[in-house]
Amino acid sequence: MNKIRTCKLCKNTLVGRSDKVYCSLKCKSDYNQRLHGATRIVTGEIDNILHRNRCTLLEIMGKNKTQMKIPRNQLDKKKFNYSYLTHFHVNNQGKMVHYVYDFSWMIFSDQEVLIKRIGKI
Repeated sequence: MNKIRTCKLCKNTLVGRSDKVYCSLKCKSDYNQRLHGATRIVTGEIDNILHRNRCTLLEIMGKNKTQMKIPRNQLDKKKFNYSYLTHFHVNNQGKMVHYVYDFSWMIFSDQEVLIKRIGKI
C-alpha cells in the first residue's frame, strides 16, 4: 500500500519519483527562499552584535596595538555584549579566553580585561 506523498510547501499530491519532495521547481525555490530568509533575519541580528563588539575592541585598541589591559567598565560603557562571541577556549592557567573574529578578551578577577589582536595588523 503506497502512502500518498504531498509537496513540502503547497501540499499538492506528488507524482513521479519516490524521493520527490516538491511538486515543482517554483515550490522548491519558494520553500528554500523562505527558509533562508528566516535564517538571514536571525543570523543578521547576531552578526550585527558581533560586528559591534569587534568595532568596540578595535576602537579601544587602535590600529597598531596588539595587546592591552583595560578596566571592564570601559567595555561596559560602550555596551559591549559579553554573551556574543565567535569562539572560546580555556588557556593553560584555566582562564576562559573569548574571541570575536580577530580579537580575544579575558576577564580577570580584579575587573580588568586583557584584549589581544590575533594575527596580522
